[in-house]
Amino acid sequence: MTSQQYRQLTQEDVDHFMEHGWIKLSGCFGQELVDKMTANLWTRLGMSPEDKTTWTAERVNMPAHNQYLASEIAPKAWAAICDLTGGEERMAETNRTWNDGLIVNLGTTEGHMKDIHGSDLKGWHVDGDFFVHYLDSPEQGLLVIPLFTDIVAGGGGTMICPAAIPHVAKHLHDHPEGVSPRMTPRAQNPTFGPEPGQGLKWFNELAKSMPRDSFVETTGKVGDVYLLHPLMLHSTSNNKLRNLRIITNPPVSLKEPFRFSREDESQYSVVERKTMAALGKDKIDYKIQGTRDHVVPERVAIQKIMMENELKRLEGMKLPASVSVMEIPLNV
Repeated sequence: MTSQQYRQLTQEDVDHFMEHGWIKLSGCFGQELVDKMTANLWTRLGMSPEDKTTWTAERVNMPAHNQYLASEIAPKAWAAICDLTGGEERMAETNRTWNDGLIVNLGTTEGHMKDIHGSDLKGWHVDGDFFVHYLDSPEQGLLVIPLFTDIVAGGGGTMICPAAIPHVAKHLHDHPEGVSPRMTPRAQNPTFGPEPGQGLKWFNELAKSMPRDSFVETTGKVGDVYLLHPLMLHSTSNNKLRNLRIITNPPVSLKEPFRFSREDESQYSVVERKTMAALGKDKIDYKIQGTRDHVVPERVAIQKIMMENELKRLEGMKLPASVSVMEIPLNV
């Protein structure tokens, strides 16, 4: 697509994405949507906004109750999403919505006013805990982060590592048989079952190996939306200020896998071009050597329990003292 064909993006936006793997859009939605999404936030959490002793979890990935078409509630962001992925006609019918599965970062007493460098964070990952990963996987076409609170430096914004994109891309390119959401090659885990002891080790070690100046903290205002390459390494950061930080993380899926060998080069999406550039190629003859399997994430069972607890609180029922908010793996 040329700059004249983009619905929302400028050539400057595209150039920034090609260089850094992300762009930030401002004013994509207003306070009215935020109020709707967060109306029952504290009841759902089982915490008090005035009493930080009730903030019993550092980060909470809340289950979703309501869904909204992204094209209706944030048309500017949706148009840009389509621009980056090659046009709305390439978007799958699924994952066109945003929801109130909010991701809340409240910080901790131990981390209050403590600076933790990006390379020392322990939550690094690439999104897509629900499928076997390939270089061309269509399930995660883009990483989207809408901001539902203002986020200043030190306020728990998602930390990203653009310099790691080539390393993630090479790992996927070198394993056309497929890897698990934790990047374990199929031969080491043929069923893609639970991986005790693996955790986020692969990602955290990659982050640790990056130069100290490789990290970017995502800050901004309510209504801002970050659009990031699907292979962007990212992590939640320490909310040293202990301000309420709320984002969501709606997936974007494509009808068909990314293609890195098109006869008409003008038909490459921006994401495809960035992936090829990360590998130092302008064309890649890439074919998977495994099946596109789905994985049942561990968060599904956890969020089922969280949903039940939220509904009880919303109905005014008091929960037993032993019930606490659970944290979800692979959060931002």
